[in-house]
Amino acid sequence: MSRTNPSRAGAGGLVIPALGGLWAALTVPADVILRIVTGIALVAHGWGKVINPFGAVDMVERIGFVPGMLWSPLLSFSEFGTGVLLILGFLTRPAAIVALIILLVTIYFHWIILGQGYMGSEKSILWSAMLLAIIARGGGALSVDRAIGRQV
Repeated sequence: MSRTNPSRAGAGGLVIPALGGLWAALTVPADVILRIVTGIALVAHGWGKVINPFGAVDMVERIGFVPGMLWSPLLSFSEFGTGVLLILGFLTRPAAIVALIILLVTIYFHWIILGQGYMGSEKSILWSAMLLAIIARGGGALSVDRAIGRQV
C-alpha cells in the first residue's frame, strides 16, 4: 500500500480507480468515528464503575490484582478516563494503550479465568483491535492532539 496515496492498493492501484477519491475522503471521518465510538463505549462501561469505584474489588483480586481496594478504583477511573480522552482526541495514544491493557486483562479474565474462550472474550478482542488501530493512527485530524500540535 502506498504511503503517499492511501487510495492505492499495491503497485497495481485500485480495482475501481473511480472510488479512490471516496476512500480518501472517508479516511478522516472514519478515524474520528472509530475514536469517538470507542471512547463512548469505554465511558459507558466505566460509568458504573466510577459511581461505585470499589465495586470490582472481589473481581480484580480474583484475577490476581491485590489489593483490590487499590486496583478497583484504578480500573474504574482508567476505563472511564481513557474513554473521555479518546472522545476528545487528547493524549490519544497513551489513553488507547492504557485502555488496551485493560482489555487484554479482560480477555484473559473471560477466556482463561472464567473458561469462556473466544465467545466470552469476543467483545474485548474487537475493542482491542479498535484500540490497536487508534494507537497506530493517533488522534487524527480532528483531535485536541492535532489542535495543540503535539502527539505522542
